[in-house]
Amino acid sequence: MIAVVGHGDLTAQALALLESELRSRLAAFAKAGRAGLVRAGQGLPLAAGRAARAAGMALVTVLPSKAGLPVMPWSSDHKAAGELLMLSERVRLLEFDPADPESCVHADESLLRACARVLAVWDGSPPNSWDPTAHLVAFARARGIKVDVLWPSGATRTPRMA
Repeated sequence: MIAVVGHGDLTAQALALLESELRSRLAAFAKAGRAGLVRAGQGLPLAAGRAARAAGMALVTVLPSKAGLPVMPWSSDHKAAGELLMLSERVRLLEFDPADPESCVHADESLLRACARVLAVWDGSPPNSWDPTAHLVAFARARGIKVDVLWPSGATRTPRMA
């Protein structure tokens, strides 16, 4: 499987640039019979899901669960999660709390362990409490998982208030 991870604060313009770039990169993996993997959410996961579908790639969407039953993602992610489910060939439940950043990081680490490659949408910034992208890149590399870093020219992030 090919996981797509990255910054959660990408601008709409950056997401449009990335969707196009992801589509072309995922097309080669689709021809090789690989599936894409995203954790349900708005922003990058949805752009990756749309790109995978347009590239002809099977998509696996991961939903949070508790005691083996699906739980609702953040209310801001409901619409995106619904669209991802429609784009997906398979759905996987994973026990984690979508409201807990540490739980989400552990879920992402678990998912990356099952992947042959990671496409990381990353501007090179260090990890912090609200953006684990650098940590996930280091985590994958430390386990010998191939990582392709994508950061298209013109991509920007939403400024974060202190």
